[in-house]
Amino acid sequence: MTDVRDAIAAERRELAAVLDSLPIQRWDEPTLCAGWRVREVVAHMTMPFRYSLPRVVFEVVKARGDFHRMADRSARRDATALSPGDLAAAMRDNAGHPWKPPGGGFEGALSHDVIHGLDVTVPLGVDRRVPLDRISTVLGGLTPKNVSYFGADLRDVQLCADDLDWRFGSGTPVTGHAQDLLLVLCGRRLPAGRLQGERSTRFTQV
Repeated sequence: MTDVRDAIAAERRELAAVLDSLPIQRWDEPTLCAGWRVREVVAHMTMPFRYSLPRVVFEVVKARGDFHRMADRSARRDATALSPGDLAAAMRDNAGHPWKPPGGGFEGALSHDVIHGLDVTVPLGVDRRVPLDRISTVLGGLTPKNVSYFGADLRDVQLCADDLDWRFGSGTPVTGHAQDLLLVLCGRRLPAGRLQGERSTRFTQV
């Protein structure tokens, strides 16, 4: 657990440094999370640090028990109420925060930070490679149920990392960096040129 918590803290600090370097206008650019700009994604990532448990319960009740509706409403509201500097500081100042998603443990917290961090950096073209030990931990924690939840069309395809000894599925190879294939598993469509293979266009933005 100590190693995972150290990885979480490092991931948050590194992402905060990326956010600190972004020109203000880039906070309004789209991310890989449909309908969310950089502002909304970072607001969502830092919500567990900024909301108490009673506040979360209150917001879920307001959303009639729908957590996804609550998360979307909160992200949009907080993205407007908080400045980019406030949001970046919330990430940096809570690097060691002990939040864990329900049932996910600290590995789930690392997955949350890594995936949403990539949701921001990949479409912005930020040249950031998440350390492979963190990517390996996240990939190792994904179950068939997780992958099914995200709804990626992985029929007849084998995802093959070119920087890690990792494969998923069977069929025609689609090759790329492990962090990009993680995004594929999570149902994201990537910018052109990040994947190789006959069927890579299935996972690429039009």
